[in-house]
Amino acid sequence: MKPQNAAVEAGRLRTQEDAYRQAFARFLAGTDEKNNTHAYLRDIVARLPARRVLLDVGPADGTTTRHLAPHFGHTVCIEPSEPMRRALKLACPQAEMVSEPVMEADIEVRADLALLSHVLYYVPRAQWATTVSRIMEWLAPGGLLLVLLQNPDEACMRMVRHFTGARFDLRELADELAALPPGLISGIELDTVPACYRSGDLDEVVAVADFHLSVPGARAPRREAVEAYVLQNLRNRKGEYVLRHDQHALRLQRPAA
Repeated sequence: MKPQNAAVEAGRLRTQEDAYRQAFARFLAGTDEKNNTHAYLRDIVARLPARRVLLDVGPADGTTTRHLAPHFGHTVCIEPSEPMRRALKLACPQAEMVSEPVMEADIEVRADLALLSHVLYYVPRAQWATTVSRIMEWLAPGGLLLVLLQNPDEACMRMVRHFTGARFDLRELADELAALPPGLISGIELDTVPACYRSGDLDEVVAVADFHLSVPGARAPRREAVEAYVLQNLRNRKGEYVLRHDQHALRLQRPAA
């Protein structure tokens, strides 16, 4: 998961908790998520009819923003967390920064591509469609919004559901958006981007599991319970720990005219 808020809570969590940041870094070191996601995004960008403006909503430290920005003439980032904006400025100094959360922001440009990556975990479920609709209004005619979350049926989110009861499913959002009156969205497609984390270090895997279990409003489980779950469900016959966390990518198209 990637903390944010529609926006501020996750930004605070991620910047104030050293252990959380360290677990996130260890997770990134053991997963192919970034490589696979960036390859997927490059393919999406290559097929865009125009690449004038990129809008990244909740870019955090700007790792993906930095990867995409060179393909666009102008980049705008909505990031309410001030510490994250400092990191983002280093990663992508040319980007325009917007500090207000989505429902308060005033975006004057119109984006050819907008990205909402691993943010909706930190937005109340009842506000998903409203948040996405707001971002859709900032797209240029024919523009594309990409919404990324983990596939709820893979091992990582099964673990989250086991300990917290939370389920985050973009397929539900797609159905909700499809029922909206016509005019804002002309196309809805769902892709799957594979991702897998591997490690041979039990302590590291437990720390990474804790990272994924930091769901807003959920009580943190005891370490003993997380370790027992990891040993029972994530260890393969070779003694390696494997955590699949494929992503769902919801593609939402703005009408061309």
